[in-house]
Amino acid sequence: MCGRFSVTMPHDAMAQLFNAVPANDLPDVPNYNVCPTDAVSAISYLDGQRRLAPMRWGFIPHWYKKPNDGPLLINARAETIAEKPAFRAACRERRAVMIATGFYEWTRDGETRLPWYITRSDGAPLAFAAVWQDWTAKGSDDPALRTAAIVTTRANAPMSTIHHRMPVILEPDDIALWLGEKGKGAAALMRAAPEETLVWHRVATTVNSNRASGPELIDPIED
Repeated sequence: MCGRFSVTMPHDAMAQLFNAVPANDLPDVPNYNVCPTDAVSAISYLDGQRRLAPMRWGFIPHWYKKPNDGPLLINARAETIAEKPAFRAACRERRAVMIATGFYEWTRDGETRLPWYITRSDGAPLAFAAVWQDWTAKGSDDPALRTAAIVTTRANAPMSTIHHRMPVILEPDDIALWLGEKGKGAAALMRAAPEETLVWHRVATTVNSNRASGPELIDPIED
């Protein structure tokens, strides 16, 4: 499960690090509380070129008559993505990488949801495996809305102490294969990250609100 994350990396740094051509309309950064349906920065491989462009976080299947015509599909399970009607074509043909600085997950203490902020242990940005789909309302002349979902898998052992699912996190050498630049075999990448990949700390319950903002959301607090 991945339901909220942060992005603090400037667009030019994203483009340089991932060797992608940036669009002009990328979402504002920093954003310490990226929520479902927000625009996110994502990399795709189109016409022989990596492109960094905005996508709506929340995949919309082509049969939806309106964006809220069914469940909000922010995640796609690695175990079933190749068979699910919503995702199977995108899994083969339209893979992307969402860029994040860290993501949030929650545990419970009675009725209280306790948030944790999770980052890479090496301080590098997170590259989430994702799939995308262009969606347009039937009969509409509006431009297509590019939408995306993060691929998730069973959590590794350390992460399972917080949640039983985790995003599929790509290493730099995996990205070309995931994007389709290096032929077939991307399915092998849909696995849990090695146990030493992530670290985390408790943060204030302020982030439980999707309206919260500001760098203090990721500040560590005492458990």
